[in-house]
Amino acid sequence: MDIINKTQVRVFLFSGLTDNRELAPFLFVLFLHVYMVTVVGNIGMMTVVHNSSNLHTPMYFFLSYLSLVDLVYSSVITPKMLSDLISMRKTISFDGCALQFFFFAALAGTECLLLANMSYDRYTAICHPLHYVSIMTKNICLYLVGLAFSIGFLQSSFQTSCVFSLQFCSSNLIDHFYCDIPPLLQLSCSDTFSCLIVTVFFIIFCGLGSFMTILISYSFIISSILRMKSAEGRQKAFSTCSSHLLCVTMFYVSVFFTYLRSPSNVFEKQDKIAAVFYSVVTPMLNPLIYSLRNQEVKRVIRRAVHNVTDVAIILSFIRDRVAKLLTMIKL
Repeated sequence: MDIINKTQVRVFLFSGLTDNRELAPFLFVLFLHVYMVTVVGNIGMMTVVHNSSNLHTPMYFFLSYLSLVDLVYSSVITPKMLSDLISMRKTISFDGCALQFFFFAALAGTECLLLANMSYDRYTAICHPLHYVSIMTKNICLYLVGLAFSIGFLQSSFQTSCVFSLQFCSSNLIDHFYCDIPPLLQLSCSDTFSCLIVTVFFIIFCGLGSFMTILISYSFIISSILRMKSAEGRQKAFSTCSSHLLCVTMFYVSVFFTYLRSPSNVFEKQDKIAAVFYSVVTPMLNPLIYSLRNQEVKRVIRRAVHNVTDVAIILSFIRDRVAKLLTMIKL
């Protein structure tokens, strides 16, 4: 009996997003549309930034990498969640679970640090406008992005190796719709204290550390904006920060709700809703917020749509001419 109890689990089962079979098709269609908007929105944002010379600034440089992270970050979770909504058996292999968690944790950490980089960029632009170009050079921007990705993937490596070196020898049911630390630690039959310490350390280092950087940056930004004599200048300065502030608020509120609470043996519905928000919905909203609230991005998108429309009109005209020519030839 003791040998059976120590047998390592090789396949995990998910409880899934819902156990209501009537609700599952509706959720599948809803989140399929959300994922499609996420893919189109983030690829579109990267394309617009890459192809528009007037958007080759540090702020949009960071934004393009945020879109890349959001695209991959969502793709690690959403396709599996969608397939499970229409599957009778929601399974994932032990190695597949480890891989999913590794990329999820890496990209979540990278996103935190990129949001902090973007707040530093806004602080420099508003509080030190005369030195902005000399401070936020291309090399500095590349260094900050490289640092964000390096720390994100490094901390994920530590967390993944810690969690998946534990023994899972009893139940294999993960009370979630993807592999995450809280439900995995609940399943383990090993001592999880060291892994819990590692997790808390990296959440404080990446999550709270980047959040404090954002708070400090915006305290200086708000102070600088309030000292501006021109109402138009204050409005313009605030408008450049509003999109970033909205993205930060959505991401951190849902993340902190999930991870910075007293531990519970039950993963409740509100925990899954919060997880859906920061892993599925937020990656869709980020490019939409920057597109709808930023006049410069909207101008570029309108110009691109106008150019596409012009091409469509020309192609339609050519098609009509060719059709008429073919008709005349037949006659």
